[in-house]
Amino acid sequence: MSGHSKWSTIKRKKGEKDGARAKVFTKISREILVCIKETGSADPANNARLAQLIQKAKSNNIPNDNIDRLLKKAAGGAEKNDYENCVYEGYGPNGVAVIVDCLTDNRNRTAGEIRHYFDKFGGNMGTSGCVSFMFSLKGVIVIDNEDGDIDEDKAMEDILESGADDFSFEDGCIEITTDPAEVGAVADALRGMGYNVVSAEAEQVPSTYTTLTDEDHIKKMSAMLEMMEDNDDVQNVWHNWDEA
Repeated sequence: MSGHSKWSTIKRKKGEKDGARAKVFTKISREILVCIKETGSADPANNARLAQLIQKAKSNNIPNDNIDRLLKKAAGGAEKNDYENCVYEGYGPNGVAVIVDCLTDNRNRTAGEIRHYFDKFGGNMGTSGCVSFMFSLKGVIVIDNEDGDIDEDKAMEDILESGADDFSFEDGCIEITTDPAEVGAVADALRGMGYNVVSAEAEQVPSTYTTLTDEDHIKKMSAMLEMMEDNDDVQNVWHNWDEA
């Protein structure tokens, strides 16, 4: 896993301006609405997935009042919720594998926009399954260690005790992998031990990475990812570009 890249992405997103943070809230709001619709419960105490999404919202500096208002509206059926999940796969510059996970109320619009992003930056959108075989769904937890003051031996014991499968100490963070179904429980255990968990989600993790050396390819790949992530319908973009 490219831990350094993951940590850099987290820091970049946390430093974004208010407009960008509003987009993050829009995306997480959709996840929360779909979760409540699918599970039939707006109570995080009885809905582990919802509790995880609320924690994700808080980790992204979304105010508690905003979260509470959304939950009340969703529970009362006042929020529009006709979103469906769509996953698109394709290749970026120089064959970088890309998976784009979306929640949309207009599949045709979203498919056209994602195809345009691939085409615009020298890639191409493929068929379902064209790159997903190169990825595995895993729970990924990131602990802030930017100050470098976490004792590695103690952290190793705590991480194993939490039920995690694997971990690595990266530059500025500790990156932990676990069963995707257990990511919330493991993250909660680590928070209970006093660790600053900055991200805890199920993610598509690549088995191999592609390195870009051509400056034009690097610029195009960066621009393509930026446009995809800026799209309100796009929830997550996973790729095997080794940015470290």
